[in-house]
Amino acid sequence: MTFRRAVVALLLSISLSTSIALSQAAPAQTAPRETSKPYSGDLSIFEYPDRDKKLQIDRVMDLLGITTGKNVGDIGAGSGWFTVRASKRVGPTGIVLAEDINPLAIEHIGKRVKTENLTNIKTVLGQPDNPMLPGGSVDAVLLLKVYHEIAHPVDFMKKLKPSMREGGKIGIIDKNGNGGDHGINHDVVEKEMGEAGFKLVSTYDFTKADGQDYFMIFVAK
Repeated sequence: MTFRRAVVALLLSISLSTSIALSQAAPAQTAPRETSKPYSGDLSIFEYPDRDKKLQIDRVMDLLGITTGKNVGDIGAGSGWFTVRASKRVGPTGIVLAEDINPLAIEHIGKRVKTENLTNIKTVLGQPDNPMLPGGSVDAVLLLKVYHEIAHPVDFMKKLKPSMREGGKIGIIDKNGNGGDHGINHDVVEKEMGEAGFKLVSTYDFTKADGQDYFMIFVAK
């Protein structure tokens, strides 16, 4: 074999070995799933009659352990519908952190707090990939009809995890869908939450009267 051929053969061998090593070290990434556009319209749509009864919100709070003195996070709080109910449940010794990425929602809840004299509610302007809740600040969190709007749910939930107190519960209420149709299949939620460091402990379907297919409860692994 001539010197030139030997060099070419050596370079091809190195190139092939490098390609194999790179393919083993960096597996192909799957494309992000579809995500629904966060709602930014009229907030009054969340205040419809009989919602408490259809959603069985008192039962939801019971299962999340929301009682007097607890701290609660309302992720994607919107009009503050759940925030207000959680506020009454935890009483003056508890706190509700009403989080939303929409500044208009935060402003709306702030006005509602003053009008209704709700002294145990604090608003938090979150980011699309970070709820911005303080570390160790909440005993329970509820994502009501909002999980399907989170573009990077695994990263989001990883950033939420330090905010959870020991034994804290995360509730997710949503309907089945493909992510882009204002719903996300429950098995996808379980998979993503697992990747974020949470485990599913219970699932309920009593929320179907409100058009929501499931209520899932997670705790940190």
